[in-house]
Amino acid sequence: MDVLYSHVAGIDVHKQQVTVSVRTPDPRRAVRREKTRTFRTFYAELLAMASWLAEQQVTRVAMESTGPYWWPVYSALREIGGPGLTIDVVNAAHVKAVPGRKTDVKDSQWLARLLEVGLLRGSFLPPDDIREIRDLTRYQTKLTEERSREKQRLLKVLEAAGIKLDVVASDTFGVSGRAMLDALVAGERDPHVLAGMARGVLRNKTEDLRLALAGRFSAHHGQMIGFHLARLDHLDQMIMQVKEKIGIPALPAPLGGPRSGRAGWSRRSPSRSGY
Repeated sequence: MDVLYSHVAGIDVHKQQVTVSVRTPDPRRAVRREKTRTFRTFYAELLAMASWLAEQQVTRVAMESTGPYWWPVYSALREIGGPGLTIDVVNAAHVKAVPGRKTDVKDSQWLARLLEVGLLRGSFLPPDDIREIRDLTRYQTKLTEERSREKQRLLKVLEAAGIKLDVVASDTFGVSGRAMLDALVAGERDPHVLAGMARGVLRNKTEDLRLALAGRFSAHHGQMIGFHLARLDHLDQMIMQVKEKIGIPALPAPLGGPRSGRAGWSRRSPSRSGY
């Protein structure tokens, strides 16, 4: 096949080291020269790798998108090579789909050979500001998922304590439910007192609430519920901070405002509202 790019490099990326193969024309003979070197992944050595490629007059580089390990390699190449260096981050599945004796050749050499004849296609890399927003939105999703898991852990403690609050209240973590949970943690055990904390339409279920709140709730259960509530509060605050970074406005608090020391629990969970 015809060589489309004369000065190329293929990089095999791992966590602790990268293997780099450079393929350039041989001025004395009508063949291609190939050099291979290995560098550790400390950033200073990655910069040295990029400088070596610049010395070899490499104009195009290919590497597989191996987990998060390719990011610092890409940054070092971009820092040294500038806009004149084309960096193709390729999908590993695409490379494996190209026929050839890959088992007999080092990955970096194979990448360089595929690149020089135009058989590799780089993935789309969004601009830095888009990548930052994407990182934040993904982190928000992880935090929201963790908050849902923490709620399930809390509900299991209530179930073990014989408290059936989630059977009567549609939202265990709403204004009324949170007030009852806080009271249980503080030591209140009288189901009449706890049921009296209901607000809004939940007041119509006072009798059922008294039955649901008359369990075998112990001091140990109170400790566990307290731990889960503190964790939920922290996650709620983290989600709020991430949303502010993204630019999503915070939801307004309902009448009465948030509870002191329990920010975020006075409004409906974002996981239930589709966020």
